Amino acid sequence: MNKNAKLNPVQLQLDDILLRPWQPGDEEALVKHGDNYQIWKNVRDRFPHPYTMEDARIWIRIANQDPTAINLAIVIDREVAGAIGVIFKDDVYSRTAEIGYWLGETYWRQGITTRVVQALSDYVLEQFDICRLYAGVFEYNQASSRVLEKAGYHLEARLRQSVTKEGRTVDELIYTRLANQAEDEKKEAKRSIK
Repeated sequence: MNKNAKLNPVQLQLDDILLRPWQPGDEEALVKHGDNYQIWKNVRDRFPHPYTMEDARIWIRIANQDPTAINLAIVIDREVAGAIGVIFKDDVYSRTAEIGYWLGETYWRQGITTRVVQALSDYVLEQFDICRLYAGVFEYNQASSRVLEKAGYHLEARLRQSVTKEGRTVDELIYTRLANQAEDEKKEAKRSIK
């Protein structure tokens, strides 16, 4: 990661969608959209369920304080509708980052998640010394797999029996997007033509 680049505050405007740092006043919308079993079953257990006003207050207080992450609210029609973030790794993984996201069920199946994942991925790969972005998806979350594929990610690995959610152990699918991916794909296309 480029140590000179600032992680927060990042703000990205995508026509009708704004990605911005969390701020006081976001709590009510965060609870409205985040307190949903359909979201919780597809994210890590540190995401609370039920999602209470106190959980929202804590998140708003700490979200922009992590020096190794970008945590952004997804704002649609001036209301927080979800979250997206990137965690920058360290040590021998210092050129790798993990992306994660969720969107309120009201906004599903409209292409919004693909757009925000693609936008933040582009930003991170352009602004930081990162060569690899990745996301982990529970094997049963086909919608998230499609989002990542549409955003330019490729299935890299299946980690067998690596995730346990609600007492059920499943595979985790690892999707990656590489900084030089477009160049590699062009080279591969040329090789296949020959």
